[in-house]
Amino acid sequence: MKLSFTKMHGCGNCYIYFDCSDQTVPDPEALAIQLSEPHFGIGADGIILISPSDTADAQMRIFNADGSEGKMCGNGVRCVGKYLYDNGRTDGRTTVTVDTLSGIKTLELTVEDGKMRTARVDMGAAILAPREIPVALEGDRAIGVPLVIDEKVYHITCVSMGNPHCVVFVEEDVGTLDLERIGPKFEHHPLFPERVNTEFVNVLPDGSLRMRVWERGSGETWACGTGSCAVGVAACLTGRAHKDEDITIHLRGGDLTVRYTDQTVFMTGAATTVCKGEIEI
Repeated sequence: MKLSFTKMHGCGNCYIYFDCSDQTVPDPEALAIQLSEPHFGIGADGIILISPSDTADAQMRIFNADGSEGKMCGNGVRCVGKYLYDNGRTDGRTTVTVDTLSGIKTLELTVEDGKMRTARVDMGAAILAPREIPVALEGDRAIGVPLVIDEKVYHITCVSMGNPHCVVFVEEDVGTLDLERIGPKFEHHPLFPERVNTEFVNVLPDGSLRMRVWERGSGETWACGTGSCAVGVAACLTGRAHKDEDITIHLRGGDLTVRYTDQTVFMTGAATTVCKGEIEI
């Protein structure tokens, strides 16, 4: 069986995209594991299925590199918007809607020379109630809560952007952190019943933020859109940034801009097509 695919990335957060309007992808959980492997597959952070939707321009489903299904991917949804526009699925419209397991997301596209370059995504309201994130903590919010990992105390702020995030502001250079060691200990900590994505963040002198991310089901990725949104929210909640202002987030794969308002969180960034092809499975 042959499947056509497009490999795309947002700030280095790369997925293999399958257009399911004219083909069926069998067993996406197993396929995500197979194709994400860089030596024996294509190499990616997972796969994303783009399917017809009765309520939006398209539906997206995300399967991480370990085969688990994700609810939302901020970098992935921008790439879906690019795929739809660049392939004539929006009839030239630059406002696009995508149905996800975290609800319908609206994208405002910036187009140059007939191709989508960047998108501003309305990511929806940040969820702060611990029971809804979920995180096993009492109270209305989890801001600056101490958590001991390997006998070291980290202060965590927890946010859901449709998937759970644990944001940790640190003094040491995030570039020196051993994420392969500490990332899984956050991801699988009993405090997080559905596992968690963890962002480690430096505040830079100009007020921008530098982060590295350990994603549940994928390990360290070069970028995380929902994680960048969670970092922007956490920065505002802890007095490191301000609402209704653009916050620049520096990731390993590039920069994203986040704006946290009382109603929603906006994320702006690029999307890039790497290649198209056909694979036999």
